Amino acid sequence: MADEEKLNGDNLPDSLENMEDEDDDIVTLLSADGEEIDFVEIAGIAHKGNFYAILQPVELLDGMDDDEALVFKVTRGKDGEDKFEIELDDSIIDAVFAEYNKLLDEAETDGSAE
Repeated sequence: MADEEKLNGDNLPDSLENMEDEDDDIVTLLSADGEEIDFVEIAGIAHKGNFYAILQPVELLDGMDDDEALVFKVTRGKDGEDKFEIELDDSIIDAVFAEYNKLLDEAETDGSAE
């Protein structure tokens, strides 16, 4: 897959390199009003040359259900730190979740073949 090839190696954001290995990796982000919000990293997905993180808040946010998660675009800032920007484009959000569901299906298929 072309998107995955573009995001391997040195240009993969640091916090996402080990996402598959750490099931309970917590990311703390600041809200617009400066409040710290903890998220669990669910997955990292490559899409059209960009990298997205699916994050679920540790404590439910107003208006969210238990099974909901948010999509953030991840980039590397000038300071070398990963920057998480909430994705608002529904077509990108849908594509990221579609890829995530595809990966889950493949993992289930691989697991049942053993």
